[in-house]
Amino acid sequence: MGDANHLDSRTQIRSIKQVVNPDAPRNACLVEIYGPNIGRRLEMIDAVITLGRDFGNTVVLEGDSVSRRHARIELRGNRHWVIDNRSTNGTYLNDKLVAEAEVLTSGDFVKIGDAIFKYLTGDNIERAYYEEIYRMTIEDGLTRIANKRALDDFLEKEFARARRYNRKLSVVIFDIDLFKNINDTYGHLMGDYVLREMAAQLKPRIRREEMLARYGGEEFCVVLPETELRGAVEFAESLRKLVEETRFQFESNDVRVTISAGVAVIDDDLRPEELIKRADDRLYDAKHSGRNRVCS
Repeated sequence: MGDANHLDSRTQIRSIKQVVNPDAPRNACLVEIYGPNIGRRLEMIDAVITLGRDFGNTVVLEGDSVSRRHARIELRGNRHWVIDNRSTNGTYLNDKLVAEAEVLTSGDFVKIGDAIFKYLTGDNIERAYYEEIYRMTIEDGLTRIANKRALDDFLEKEFARARRYNRKLSVVIFDIDLFKNINDTYGHLMGDYVLREMAAQLKPRIRREEMLARYGGEEFCVVLPETELRGAVEFAESLRKLVEETRFQFESNDVRVTISAGVAVIDDDLRPEELIKRADDRLYDAKHSGRNRVCS
């Protein structure tokens, strides 16, 4: 899967076929914000743009969950519409399955297989595009919360502040128990949904001075400034209960999951990466003592 921290020569920001349609909106593009080609820009020039695994498509997408002729985007009047071509795993617009055809509005998210595109249009599209590129450096494209790079920067600043003013600082690391079983049983689309929906459920519990981030895979991290160990453990326990009580319903599947969590608090001898490791060690303890629990 893509990571905004790994933009390299294999990630090409390119335009598709240069066949100008005079009726097309003056400025419109898709930006891949999550997937194997994160960062690429697809100009909406043709009247019909096809997406799928077959090399004859305008946009070729790899992956087992992508059909040969998966979907298309058509210009109808002066609006773009996304249409699913009866694909096996469906096309999603803003996390909802596209039944037939749906009109696109600037800022919409289109998900096909492992790739997520953001549709941009308007007079300030260049500015919007570069804002999106910047956002990809600090935000996880799937869950739309902070990524590891943003987490590292935030933790370093809060660590320095805690040291300077002799304040407490706690970290909670948690991950989804037996997450591989979800992917193996229901497929990666269900796994992606669980990650995205869990982040959406937890995000309102995070105060503005705190941070929730995707640490990697199914692992997440919360940084809690000015929070002692007891308060951090209580907070982690509240997250554990919330996830345990949540039903993750995706298409015809209804899944319940649990999380295990580790908690650590700053002391005089720790560096930021050691604080993370200590919390991660407690997560390991939680896993090996039965899962669905908090260890500190």
